[in-house]
Amino acid sequence: MLNGITRPLFGWVSDGLGRENTMFIAFALEGLAILCLAEFGGRTPGLFVLLTGLVFFAWGEIYSLFPATCADTFGTKYAATNAALLYTAKGTAALVVPLSTLLATAAGWHVVFYVAAALNLATALLALLILRPLRTRHLADAAKTAEEGDVGQSSS
Repeated sequence: MLNGITRPLFGWVSDGLGRENTMFIAFALEGLAILCLAEFGGRTPGLFVLLTGLVFFAWGEIYSLFPATCADTFGTKYAATNAALLYTAKGTAALVVPLSTLLATAAGWHVVFYVAAALNLATALLALLILRPLRTRHLADAAKTAEEGDVGQSSS
């Protein structure tokens, strides 16, 4: 249920705060929730339910943020195709899930949670430090190209 609420909520939040800022919040929240689940989730059933709910709450954001970011960046003409490619990439990434079993067998499930948390926190930083500058530069280049095309057409 929380995962379903997240999808429109984070889409709405990103319309006001910006896509990358919202990704930062969502991935940081998820990383912290996974860390808390690893540390405190086994203490009481109530904490387990609460922290698991928080993790699932943060998981749903990609279904609104990634397609919106893609459409904002590359336009809406091929938005459905691009969204399908994003979803396919997510599915392909699921092929690495068996590695978590190997890691759990070798080092324990706590390590799997720590790795997942670290990857989420790293992704939160990447949204601000890498994605935002790349999108800003791409959109500026696209605007410049469009402007040059308009100037070329008006002088003909």
